[in-house]
Amino acid sequence: MNIILVDDEKKFINMLAKRLAMRGLKADVAFSGNEAIEKVTQTTYDLAVLDIKMPGISGVQLRNELSQIDPDLKFIFVTGHGAITQSEKNCMEKDVYLSKPLDIKILIEQIHQMSK
Repeated sequence: MNIILVDDEKKFINMLAKRLAMRGLKADVAFSGNEAIEKVTQTTYDLAVLDIKMPGISGVQLRNELSQIDPDLKFIFVTGHGAITQSEKNCMEKDVYLSKPLDIKILIEQIHQMSK
């Protein structure tokens, strides 16, 4: 499974990529929505793990943009912010939503579920 991780918190996303690699899952990282769009236009990914709240393009907006580039791309949203808006919930109804601090075991379970 080819994964892209998108979060403006560089330390968090780099650590998450390392933790996934230790479990045999390779993930590319992007630190902004624009960087993610560029990578998704150049590489085919199966799954995008997106932070909901990012400067510039939000995770929800990014999901819409990436879905236009690759309609088969699946999404897992993560956030450190407790409350999400109704429009965010509506957008994510088919997607997985996880809160920070992220439990790596739950994330990996979700990744494996989505790869089926």
